[in-house]
Amino acid sequence: MVIISHSFKETLKFGKAIAKHLKPADIICLSGELGSGKTVLAKGIASGLGIKTSKITSSSFVLIREHLEGRLPFYHFDLYRLKEARDISTLGYENYLSGDGVSVIEWGEKLKYLTPKEHLKVELSYHGKFKRTLKFYAQGARFKDLLREIRESRTFQKFKQNKKKVRGE
Repeated sequence: MVIISHSFKETLKFGKAIAKHLKPADIICLSGELGSGKTVLAKGIASGLGIKTSKITSSSFVLIREHLEGRLPFYHFDLYRLKEARDISTLGYENYLSGDGVSVIEWGEKLKYLTPKEHLKVELSYHGKFKRTLKFYAQGARFKDLLREIRESRTFQKFKQNKKKVRGE
């Protein structure tokens, strides 16, 4: 599935829509260049879980931030500065991924061989100052179901009605 967002606000809104369908131990891996909207999408997901967006930052010096005040715990990984995938293993990252919350991993591709087999992958790219492309890939049965739920959601339907570019139905 591919979504074209035309603004910061749309990307945030789509993140909120995704959050409505998330369950404990769901994992979302975000990838894309600097400035492609990974943190904006993470903020939207956090907001949809009931966490203030001001608490979600792209602090690339902190690998994992826990936000426990929402509908589900929100574990925000920022792996920008991760040099080797094995470096994260000393942090007990597996406990977050299999825990009672939602894990959103910016720079998820840096996990390499440690990437969970089942997850939702979102590749973000930018086209100008505001336009973003979000490409979704489901790995595993749970995330295929999640992607179907997102596709059938009211927010996604509104994107279609507003004639925003949406592919992969």
